[in-house]
Amino acid sequence: MTSKDHRDLLSLDDLSPAEMEQLLRRARELKQARQQKIPIDSLQGRMLGMIFEKASTRTRVSFEVGMLQLGGHALFLSAKETQMGRGETLEDSARVLSRYVDGLMVRTYAHERLRVLAQYASIPVINGLSDSFHPCQVLADLLTYQEHRGPITQRRVAWIGDGNNMANTWMQAAVLAGFHLTLACPDGYQPDAGLVTLTQQRLQGRSDASLTLVSDPVIAATDADLIITDTWTSMGQEQEQQQRLAAFSGYQVNEALMERTAQTSLFMHCLPAHRGEEVTSEVLDGPRSVVWDEAENRLHIQKAILEWLLS
Repeated sequence: MTSKDHRDLLSLDDLSPAEMEQLLRRARELKQARQQKIPIDSLQGRMLGMIFEKASTRTRVSFEVGMLQLGGHALFLSAKETQMGRGETLEDSARVLSRYVDGLMVRTYAHERLRVLAQYASIPVINGLSDSFHPCQVLADLLTYQEHRGPITQRRVAWIGDGNNMANTWMQAAVLAGFHLTLACPDGYQPDAGLVTLTQQRLQGRSDASLTLVSDPVIAATDADLIITDTWTSMGQEQEQQQRLAAFSGYQVNEALMERTAQTSLFMHCLPAHRGEEVTSEVLDGPRSVVWDEAENRLHIQKAILEWLLS
């Protein structure tokens, strides 16, 4: 096993509040520089290996473009086309890839695969998505909220739908950023119970932040400053689609639900969206939706993460 002399980003628990704010601040600077066409070569000569075990649009494009814009390069590695797909252990793959590239971004299923890669790699490992957490996406979401409404501290945030990796990551974000989070999930689809308990313990005694679990999306949405949802059927759950459509039928984010929110509320979705299922086109394309800014901000926050870990 390799001794650790570097940082990883496997979940938001790997960040302190100050480090999170530093990343958000740097992302804003990098975005402004890009808009003003100011070249930045902070990662000149650096190479990012990108391991994909799940399909991707935003994650692949944003990391690849981000490395290029910072003067570096990115290498796409499909698990099916490398020795990892033919029986090489994660431990051995981590050791070998550490000799070739300066960092690894991994988009995978079981979060434990990320832990193993990070444990045996001598280079930084970034979670591009796992079944447990999606830190890069939620950092982009926090950046987007700041741009439109200022600090999210003490705001009311409502998650509507599946208690999935995004819900888990928003719980970690509540601890870091300090806001009141309500999760509205149907029975049988609540987030990880251990993480709920841990989050509530971390928030105990704080007046700026809280975590509440409900089954009624109207309760969660009432007076909320931010509404977030995600697809009801994630990759790897396709065989559950009909069962999930039935379970989540009352959890659609539509105009009626948005009318219960605060007047200045925003709507977010990490995309891809299944229009007419978890969200209507009226909301997704409506004036409160910031999903396109949110998608763009994956690029800017990831550039900040790459600088932080690779430079």
